Amino acid sequence: MKDQQHKNENSLPAWIEIIKKYNKPKLSKSIFQLVTSVVPYLALWVLMVYSLSISYWLTLGLSIIASGFLIRTFIVFHDCVHGAFFRKKKHNEIVGVMLGIFTFTPFHRWRNDHLIHHNTVGNLDKRGIGDVLTLTVDEYLNRSKWGRFRYRVYRHPVFLFGIAPLLHFTLGFRLTLKRLKKGINRKIHFTNIAIVLLVLGMIWLIGWKAFLLIQLPILFIATSHGIWLFYVQHQFEDVIWAEKEKWDYKTMALEGSSYFKLPILLQWFTGNIGFHHIHHLSPIIPNYNLPKCHKENDLFRQIKPITFFTALKSLNLRLWDEERQRLINFRELKMIKKTAYS
Repeated sequence: MKDQQHKNENSLPAWIEIIKKYNKPKLSKSIFQLVTSVVPYLALWVLMVYSLSISYWLTLGLSIIASGFLIRTFIVFHDCVHGAFFRKKKHNEIVGVMLGIFTFTPFHRWRNDHLIHHNTVGNLDKRGIGDVLTLTVDEYLNRSKWGRFRYRVYRHPVFLFGIAPLLHFTLGFRLTLKRLKKGINRKIHFTNIAIVLLVLGMIWLIGWKAFLLIQLPILFIATSHGIWLFYVQHQFEDVIWAEKEKWDYKTMALEGSSYFKLPILLQWFTGNIGFHHIHHLSPIIPNYNLPKCHKENDLFRQIKPITFFTALKSLNLRLWDEERQRLINFRELKMIKKTAYS
């Protein structure tokens, strides 16, 4: 009976046996990825300082590349959050805290919220922490006009990917929250102090104007694209969500998280995070092992990928329709309401 279970790749023992082969980080690969993420980012920062005396257009061009390395650095930070980048917990935490200062993200708060996200993704009864706010059709219709307007503004791409990311990373992450433990809130203060000291140091070296002209474009591009990646990972046409009673870890990992197939260069800059279905199945797989895990196992290759262009369709998705069991846009909502009252 046990042998039959292991042969069946849809059984619990089968997928556990599959991912076990990829769970252990390799120090040389981790160090290499850390160096090839942080060092180029710092080097580009220096180049941008000198480029200001040549042309700000050149500075902006360099900011696009620098933002790519900042995203890649964030993926290393993300792996440290999961304890996936180094074998020892303290090494993950030390590197994670340091990279959190670079990325304006408090390590311990983000770890708290992100682990909740992993344990509740696709669970309709446990939304609200570490995810993009998504209402059901009934929840939206039961809101006041003002409540509906606020939700429409929140879900509009201009706000969600253009305004909110920069505000969230520069201001939102600086705040302590009542729902967090005191220890986590103290560590948020530590990160804030470290960021302030870093910023003041840079302003002392190059001046406040130069600092803002360099750092703001990098943060804007990196945070906007980072939120876009996170959005696409759980907001796409074929995504499945379920009530708590029907929620299943493996199913939600493979069908409630996307396989975002990116061009090889973008895949490199985003630290293979497009293999998000595998990441949710086993968050302790280092990101550099995700492509190999996907390539070597039919269980993952059978997942329908989202491409750069098909991902754009998800921009219109706004509400979860519990009756149709899929995400819909506001135009479809009008048709549903019209049909209901006809």
